[in-house]
Amino acid sequence: MRKASKLSEVAKIAGVSPITASRAIRGVGYVSEAARGRIMAAAAQLNYTPDMLARRMRGDRSNLIGVFVNNYGSLVLHEITRLISAAARERGYDILLFNAERFDRPGRAETCDMLSKLCDGLLLPMPNGADGYLDVIEQQKVPCVLVNFDAREVRLPVVALQNRLGARAAVDHLLALGHRRIAFIAGTAGTGQSAERQLGYAEALTAAGIGVDPALVVEGAFVQTGGNAAAGRLLALTDPPTAIFAANDEMAYGAIDAAHSRGLKVPADLSVIGFDDIPLSSHIFPPLTTMRQPLAELTARAVSDVVAQIQGLDVAPVKTAFPMELVIRQSTGPAPGDR
Repeated sequence: MRKASKLSEVAKIAGVSPITASRAIRGVGYVSEAARGRIMAAAAQLNYTPDMLARRMRGDRSNLIGVFVNNYGSLVLHEITRLISAAARERGYDILLFNAERFDRPGRAETCDMLSKLCDGLLLPMPNGADGYLDVIEQQKVPCVLVNFDAREVRLPVVALQNRLGARAAVDHLLALGHRRIAFIAGTAGTGQSAERQLGYAEALTAAGIGVDPALVVEGAFVQTGGNAAAGRLLALTDPPTAIFAANDEMAYGAIDAAHSRGLKVPADLSVIGFDDIPLSSHIFPPLTTMRQPLAELTARAVSDVVAQIQGLDVAPVKTAFPMELVIRQSTGPAPGDR
């Protein structure tokens, strides 16, 4: 295999000094357009690419923001990543997406270290609170912002949601429709968001003088199949719920499917409300009532905060929580006995 061409060879072919060749390839300092053209042609001829890691070690910026994701799969995570990419591009940055089940697993810690050094800053959407990599980031003081994280206290800026208040608004909507047997389908523990939404669910019921029935709280793992299975268990109860609050939209889709498969009508026999308002939620049947995340504003703030850190500005290691909006569609209606 041919040894990688050196910068000095590029400079020799282009008829310039190695310093001038370096400036042209790095895009810093003045280089005439004529010289730049010769340098880039020589680099292409020799298949020369600069060592990005070496450039970063010299203090050069890569104009990359790393987006490190635990288990890239959920629809809301796709939407968050898409919006982060758009907001980053508006500020002159591209994103480097790295997906792993856990960043602190053997073999992954080294990859995280290498990739983080290539990036000017990091964004971690919906990270797993049990992942030890969060402790590493705190200690290294890397420019970083966590997105949608409620699992534990961290000494990093966090951009999140008012999950508990949003959940209360969802349950209050069902209570106002006359529902008293209201079930909750929980997600996973990783980000801490499901736990906050469950607390809001319980607080709303308690405020209405209704005790929390453990039989009406089931897990759905934040996936549509999990929501379907959870709703199936709820609807098989001797005294089933008249309404279901799912901790995300995907589980709500599964709950609606479970109702339809049993010959039940939504919302005539069962009301279903979700949490997120991802684009698909207005197109399913029936269109889903849900709590809308202000994803564009949330991701713009996350990108703004990490860019500020990259530029050397102080960003306080505090949580900024955005309010939710109740979006009423056709999946919720009066409780059966109240019609």
